[in-house]
Amino acid sequence: MIKRSLISLLIIIVTAITAFAQQPAFKGGQPALTDFLKAKIVYPEYSRQNCISGTIDVSFQLDNNGRVTSAKVQRGLGIDLDDEALRVIKLTSGRWTVPAGYAPTTSLVQPIRFDPEATRCGLTTPANMQAAIDDYKKRQELENAVTNYYINKYQGKADLSKESYIIALKKQLGFDDDLISDLLKQASQKLKQGDKEGACTDWNFIRNIGSNKADGFIAKYCTAP
Repeated sequence: MIKRSLISLLIIIVTAITAFAQQPAFKGGQPALTDFLKAKIVYPEYSRQNCISGTIDVSFQLDNNGRVTSAKVQRGLGIDLDDEALRVIKLTSGRWTVPAGYAPTTSLVQPIRFDPEATRCGLTTPANMQAAIDDYKKRQELENAVTNYYINKYQGKADLSKESYIIALKKQLGFDDDLISDLLKQASQKLKQGDKEGACTDWNFIRNIGSNKADGFIAKYCTAP
């Protein structure tokens, strides 16, 4: 009886090891993945300024060549950290080793941890962070009003009588030269990582809040041939 139990246990262990071995692996192993994610994360400006930390879970699938597909936020905060977690997971595309016979419809989940600057954010409380998260969500409607106005203005469709209201909204939201400077630096970091799509998102946002400071970059990197 004892011998049979030991055999059954051995079968379970071997099965578990085999199943583990058949899973995709990041080239270089888990330490390499951790280092890669840390190196690629560009802390989003709103969360950086407001000392927001958190872990975002991103689910994704891999094709037979280790390319990331169907990436989406499985559990997030509903703020800019979600977008950055999704962006860095997409950057791992092609860096995975996928075993033969692996089903490309299988979903993997990777947690992405964000920790703000300890020296500047050491006194931030959970209540402060939650208030900032709530404020971010409330800001979205106002932000959309600004970006939609300028998108329509560039197309000759805007109601120009509303421009003073839009300028007031920009001031309220802190869409000023300092923010634009920070966003330009953020976009530059993404471009250096080879993430032209992420950089173009930042440059187009700058344009869509009424600034021409990213127009040269958009013309060079973001215009379809």
